[in-house]
Amino acid sequence: MISKWVSAIVMLVAFVNGAKHVAQPCANIWTSSSVVPLGSPVTATCVIRDDCLAMIGKAVHIEWQLGNRFIPSSPVASEGGKISQVVISSFNHTRAFLTCCFQTSPVQVAGGVEIRAGYPPEAPHNVSCQTNLTNPNTLNCSWDPGQQETHLLTNYTLHTEIWDTKKNYTYNLPPGVHHYTIPRSDFVLFSEMKIYVKAVNDLGEVVSAPITLEPVSAAKFDPPKIQQLEVVPKRYGCLRLRWSLSQHQAWMHNCRFNLEVRLKTADSSQWNERPVIVIPGIKPTRPTDLCRLLHGTQYSAQIRVRYQPRSPWSEWSSSQSGVTLESAPTGRLDSLVKLSGDRHINIHLFWKPSKQFRANSQNVSYIVSVQKKPGERGKVCSTKRNYCSFQLPMKAKRVYLSAVNTAGKSPPTEVQIYKPKALVVISDIKVIPRDDQALLVQWKSVDTSTITGYVVEWRPLLKADLSLSQFENVDKNESSFIITGSFEPYKPYGISVYPRFKDGIGLPQTVNAYTSQKAPSMVPKIQIKKTQQSNIELTWDEIPLYQRNGIIQGYKVYYWNEKGPINVVNVNPKERSVILKDLKTASLYEALMMVSTCGGSLNGSTIHFEVKPFDAVTIVMIVIATGVGLSLLFIFMVMTCFSNHKRLKNCFWPVVPDPANSSIKRWTSESPEVKKTKEPNPLYLSHLSFLDLPMKLRKQEDDLWSNSAEDTSDLGESICGSPFIPGYSGSNSDSVPYATVIFSGPCSSPPPKDTRVYLRSESTQPLLENQESFSPKCYQNMTTDRVPREQCFFGACHDCAVEEKAKPLILWDDFPFLQALAMNDMEND
Repeated sequence: MISKWVSAIVMLVAFVNGAKHVAQPCANIWTSSSVVPLGSPVTATCVIRDDCLAMIGKAVHIEWQLGNRFIPSSPVASEGGKISQVVISSFNHTRAFLTCCFQTSPVQVAGGVEIRAGYPPEAPHNVSCQTNLTNPNTLNCSWDPGQQETHLLTNYTLHTEIWDTKKNYTYNLPPGVHHYTIPRSDFVLFSEMKIYVKAVNDLGEVVSAPITLEPVSAAKFDPPKIQQLEVVPKRYGCLRLRWSLSQHQAWMHNCRFNLEVRLKTADSSQWNERPVIVIPGIKPTRPTDLCRLLHGTQYSAQIRVRYQPRSPWSEWSSSQSGVTLESAPTGRLDSLVKLSGDRHINIHLFWKPSKQFRANSQNVSYIVSVQKKPGERGKVCSTKRNYCSFQLPMKAKRVYLSAVNTAGKSPPTEVQIYKPKALVVISDIKVIPRDDQALLVQWKSVDTSTITGYVVEWRPLLKADLSLSQFENVDKNESSFIITGSFEPYKPYGISVYPRFKDGIGLPQTVNAYTSQKAPSMVPKIQIKKTQQSNIELTWDEIPLYQRNGIIQGYKVYYWNEKGPINVVNVNPKERSVILKDLKTASLYEALMMVSTCGGSLNGSTIHFEVKPFDAVTIVMIVIATGVGLSLLFIFMVMTCFSNHKRLKNCFWPVVPDPANSSIKRWTSESPEVKKTKEPNPLYLSHLSFLDLPMKLRKQEDDLWSNSAEDTSDLGESICGSPFIPGYSGSNSDSVPYATVIFSGPCSSPPPKDTRVYLRSESTQPLLENQESFSPKCYQNMTTDRVPREQCFFGACHDCAVEEKAKPLILWDDFPFLQALAMNDMEND
């Protein structure tokens, strides 16, 4: 379509490199179309008027501009060159000015025209209408204009045709609006009507596909209301539902609706994925029964309605709860047994419902019983929790676990009691957080030939309640398991993996895990434990578990002085001390610690310390103290060596007599009389000890003593003469006894008429006071008379009689031992 000639353009802006001038309309421009499809060709012709004052008497040179860009033109043969034509092969602008100019200085615009380009409208689709039955009643319609932008002004109109009333309505919409609300006066609820949308712009018009509907069938009802959810008498697993429409739609109570119900148990957080679909065509006045439910289980229900199968669903109603009839529990319980103790076995028994278990009641308890004899069971635990701790009675053969409610008792589940096998078959256990509510547990098994399965246990470490422990049985072919639940962030959880065998359970592998981590809540305080020259040891306490907020990856200790660089020491997370080496003496240092987890790091407070050198005064004091100590030790040793105090001197050098120098060795059996011999400086023993022994010895003891071959070098004091026994008769308590004189009667009895027997010690060892006497050996009798062999020991001689001989003349001065003996006899008399 050729546009009309633009007779006058008062002001045209010429986008050229120069000044812009205003010119009188001097040209007429014709174009093929002022609105063209985007990318289509455009042809334009410019004719200079004869009355153009600006070009009277001047040569005419015409140029074309599209926006700011010059475009080549093709002159048309005419008088004076007053006609020019231009062809644009592809118009790619949605809106642009095409101008005809005089080629003068400056350039003058003779005339121009605006050209717009775009696309024809796309047919509207997805036309839908929904009736609102809440006062006021309305019919809301909407549509999709399409994805393509037309770049042109497009007008939309909504058209309705009611078949019963033969009324048609047209509704004009503002630009860019694609929905409209039809008032209640323009439609009939129970009459069908035709609805469509028309789109129009400069390049054409289109109409959407019409829809036919009954307004009531397009109504979205208000959420219905559950009046009651009650038990059905004598029907297990059934609940009776009574419901009604909302107050605004209550007038439709005689109509039939489609009803949909969704249920969830009390311990579930999500609604069932597949709701219970009730038979369509149900009236609100008629209750319906919901069956095939679990026994003794509390359910929450919600419902929604629609008028016809194609009608929109209402929103879900509020929840209402109901409990089905109870029955006895069914199925078995999964259990986990932990044993401790040797003589008395302590059992920690945990259980959980298996997939086949049904409690069939809201109030269920558990009974643990022990069988000692066939047919006889004793209850050891009754609880509503999921664990029980008890001591296994003696002679107990089996343990049983049962669930109980008011309707009955489940079949007992036998719990196998085996001592843990000391087999380490699980290694490399790892826990990887999946999200805030899931943990992935992975492990490896050294030997899987004897394993029948695994048990994965998890528990919060900051809570001591055993009922919070949970476990799950895993197949033997699995090596990973995903734990799900309500985990708290930054809190530690202990996760254990147990191997199961045919005849017991193995030792677990345990790790700590977090679903999410952050920096610790505190940094331990650094303490200075020990300072040495150029070295210092720093220690700290372990961070409490509740303040770690994650797994400690390590410690870093930073230290520096005012002149040196910052040094860093990495410390293993298991260590609690570090030694800083090669420090400069007489220099003030600063140090701080950083603790890190996978979720962040935290710095502690700064401490100051100084490594002081040994000064001259300290060195002199150390030297003086050392010298004084050595001097005192030397003086003590000298005084000890040259002291005349017998007790002090005897502590270090006890006087031990030499039997070889004793005058008793001069006794001889060659002559009945002992001659007085002169011995140079004889060494006398300090005293004699006297031994009181019974008159008779049993034959067995006599033989034992007479045949003894034990070493008698360490001769102690006799029983009668011991300073530790009452009746001690030694002459000097500070001296060491040398020999024992044996009487055939008690020490206190009168001296017998029998000749005394004296035995000499062959000891080459020092005879000390604190040594106990041992069984002596036989020694040679130095008297002139022969004595039977049975008398050659330090003990009583009951059956051995010494042959009587003439008593020799004794010189007492040469025999100090005999002189002491005589004195003792006189005292006894």
